[in-house]
Order: sequence, then C-alpha cells, then structure tokens
Amino acid sequence: MNQNFKSGFVTLIGRPNVGKSTLMNRLIGQKIAITSKKPQTTRNRIQTVYTDEKGQIVFLDTPGIHKAKNKLGEYMVNVAERTLNEVDVVLWLVEPTNYIGAGEQHILEKLRKVKTPVILVINKTDMVKKEEILSYIDTYRKEYDFAEIVPLSALRGQNTDILVDLIFKYLPYGPMFYDEDTITDQPERQIVAELIREKALHALSEEIPHGIAVTIERMKERENGSIIDIDATIICERDSHKGIIIGKGGSMLKKIGTNARFEIERLLDSKVNLKLWVKVKKDWRDSDFLIKNFGYREEEDY
Repeated sequence: MNQNFKSGFVTLIGRPNVGKSTLMNRLIGQKIAITSKKPQTTRNRIQTVYTDEKGQIVFLDTPGIHKAKNKLGEYMVNVAERTLNEVDVVLWLVEPTNYIGAGEQHILEKLRKVKTPVILVINKTDMVKKEEILSYIDTYRKEYDFAEIVPLSALRGQNTDILVDLIFKYLPYGPMFYDEDTITDQPERQIVAELIREKALHALSEEIPHGIAVTIERMKERENGSIIDIDATIICERDSHKGIIIGKGGSMLKKIGTNARFEIERLLDSKVNLKLWVKVKKDWRDSDFLIKNFGYREEEDY
C-alpha cells in the first residue's frame, strides 16, 4: 500500500441549483448525479468515488440545505446537516455574487457549528468578468474563515483540477474505501429511477415541480443477455398531473421514456426495453410511509 495515499469523505453543500451535481459529474467524469434546472433535484446522498494515484475521494452529494416546508423537506435537511460533521472536508458551492442572501446566511449558521474544514467554491465564474471575482471572494471571506476559496466553472471544467488538489491537502492518509474502478455505490435501480425522474423534470412544465417520484417495479436481464426489461412507475400527486405527464395520445410519456432509455442504455451498456406507467398518490410527500416506500430512507448507521 502506498504510504502517501490519502482517502476520505467530502460533502457538497449549497442552495438548490448552484451546480452541485454538475460539479460532481465533472470531477468524476461520468454522469451519475442527475442534473436539472429545477431545484430539489437531488434527494438522497449520492456517493460517488474519485480515485487517482494520490488517493481516493468519496463524494457525498447532499440534498440542498433550505428551510423545510413538509416532511420530505425536513428529511432532506436533516440528512444534509448531519453529514457536515461526519466528513473530512465540506465543499460549499455558491454563485458568483456580492449579495449573501437568506439561503446562504442559513448555511453559514450551520457551518459555524462545524469543525470540519470548509472549502468555498464560487461556481459559474464563466458567467462573470474576471475582475469581479476578487470582490466576490472578499465578500465571503469576511463572513467565515474558509480553509480555501476556489473560483471555478463546473460546466466548463475551469479550475476543477485545482479543487481536487486542494481537497487532497485536507484528507487524512489511509487506504482505499472502494475498488479503483468503482464510481458510485448507488444501486443501479436507484440511478435508473433518478434518470427517469430527471427526464420527466426536463420534459414537464413548471406546474409539476417536485411532486413526482419514480419507482422501479422490475429490472431484469433477458436470458440471452441481449436486452434489460425495465418497468417503472412515475408517481404524481394529482389526477390533473397524471394527464399532463401522459400527454395527448401518450406523447409526453413517450418523450420521457425515449430520453430516459437513451441515458439508461449508456449507463448499463445494454439495450433496454423501458415501460412507463403513471400513478396518482395524493400528498405522498407528507406521508412518512410513502417517502420511505420511494427509497428516501434515513440510514440509521452512517
């Protein structure tokens, strides 16, 4: 075992929509965490793994920290906050601005209770002038004693290699947690469910924001190994939503299915026969039983 090998856990936090999943995908080089312009895309902690000759970083992509409005919201915030004290490094992603809003202040309050080193990542720097970046750094530096501050563009891949080097600086020496070819510990069914949800979020209009979940009823490879059959259900909260998700003559559901199948085939490296259904479960986001049923479980033993 290499004596200089480092390994540890890093969590990404930030208000919904600051680009956490985009950064994760850029660092890992593969599409694992789903990305969408709509907030609250990430619900569970997604573990992805980065390995090179220096060491291994296990990323936990937490749900965004925000003020909770319902049971699902409370669950997501609890998971995110508990993670902060249990990792080796916290990456806090923010947008390039001099204005620190209520959402950011809320996160700062949480960070002040944490002993973990925090690296501030100012994302989306491709959207602003270079000379403005220094003032953004200054604004945040006055608020908190960050271990490091890194301006970058996750979308363009600018400065992401510098970020990886700085993360390693704060990780302890130690062995690998995962084989070097592991890139996620998410069960395939869960990633498939998330990909379908991502495609639904992309295709649907604003009136169906977060009120959908996806369950995989069946995922089975055929005996000759040529095709994987997947049956999945999109759960929504209202009958009117069901109509929109299915679309005229099934057109919307077909579009979601086609887009999702393309991504799933890339993920599983196999031909996929995907069948989608839509079911209404009213107010599932306020039901403890249904939230757990859709795979959002708070693990007892971190």
